[in-house]
Amino acid sequence: MNQNKLFNRTRWQLAISYAAVMGLILSLLGFGVYRAIAHAHWIAIDRELESVAGTLHDSLEIKLQQPGRLEPIVNELLPNLRVIGVNGVKEQLPDRHILSAINQSYYYIRLFNNSGKLIATAGAYPEALPPTFNSQHWQTIADSKGNIYHQISVSLHTNTLEDWGYFQVGRSLQDFNDYLSTVRLILKLGLPTALILVGFSSWWLAGLAMKPIYSSYRQIQQFTADAAHELRTPLAASQATVESALLMPQLDEKEAREILRTVDRQNRRLTQLVTDLLLLARMDSQPKSVSEALEEDRPQLCCLNDLVSDLVEELAALAIASEVALTSEIRVHQQLNVVGDADRLYRLVTNLIVNAIQYTPGGGKVTVILDCSHQEAIIQVQDTGIGIAAADLARIFDRFYRVNSDRSRHTGGSGLGLAIAQTIARAHRGSLSARSELGFGSTFLLRLPL
Repeated sequence: MNQNKLFNRTRWQLAISYAAVMGLILSLLGFGVYRAIAHAHWIAIDRELESVAGTLHDSLEIKLQQPGRLEPIVNELLPNLRVIGVNGVKEQLPDRHILSAINQSYYYIRLFNNSGKLIATAGAYPEALPPTFNSQHWQTIADSKGNIYHQISVSLHTNTLEDWGYFQVGRSLQDFNDYLSTVRLILKLGLPTALILVGFSSWWLAGLAMKPIYSSYRQIQQFTADAAHELRTPLAASQATVESALLMPQLDEKEAREILRTVDRQNRRLTQLVTDLLLLARMDSQPKSVSEALEEDRPQLCCLNDLVSDLVEELAALAIASEVALTSEIRVHQQLNVVGDADRLYRLVTNLIVNAIQYTPGGGKVTVILDCSHQEAIIQVQDTGIGIAAADLARIFDRFYRVNSDRSRHTGGSGLGLAIAQTIARAHRGSLSARSELGFGSTFLLRLPL
């Protein structure tokens, strides 16, 4: 298949199409996964900040007594508490009890009075953070060094419900950004790797998909070549006969009749060949199985006992002319009936018997056996002919295939008889098989459902 430019180009197109579609799907999937991970971590950060802020809010409000004033007991709740004095200098109070959540290195707290002035910080407070207050509940801000922080602002009240001021709980987003950077790196490395694997897989899958198409193409190509060859032979013979007749200055009646007989013989061969080809094409192109069409359109009850007896009687003259003994053997006592087209079944068995007679030397024997087993009728055509080699046995039902081309041409065969028989058998939901040994004859076995 790789040597055929058309199929090789089609395979490349399929592989590229598969890879492009899968690349788009993987890209969208990777972007969706990234967004989902980022959103989930962001929600987790928000909930964490809300939880810490809520805990501190409830703990602080019951200890605050005057607006804008920090009670000494507040130091027990906040780690590294630094109070900003009048001159702006931070005074760190001694540490006592430290809240575990705030003790983490990326958390900080800022306390503002009612006028928005920063009065204290706690936790891992970044020095480069602007000291201005913003009353927005949620904020994402950056310091002068470009570090990103996420914070929540909550109002504070004294234990007498007076407005005390505000406090903010924030945290650095460095770990969040580092995590997302790792996810992006994995996606950047993983997506091209996946696309490479998809590309190789697409090439392989395109090859698998093209194999049956290529096989069908080769069969059609071979069928067309064989059909053209078979049609050309009788046409060439007829043309040569006519041309030779035209070159003769005069033709007597005997010569004219001989020429007409030759042309008639070639025309008959052409007619039979075209009829066989049309039969195969019609049976192949039916949208539903031929068996269903037979049952719906013209169902017939065909008696195989009569069919075998009639054919043995009708073909006795051909067997005698070939010096072959043709006999039948009916191994059942009841009538074996099958539903189908009697004419096509007649054609099927005729092809098997004629084929056996033609390839059985003089003095040989052909036996037609009728039997049944497991709701199946069995017709066997046995001969003592030349047999078929094991290498050819698998191809004898191919169209235009001849085991011995010279012998087939001598007998007038075109290589379609067994192909037609196989097609008719399958159309009647049956099977046709053969077993043979070179030099010891052949047996064709037809099974049809009763």
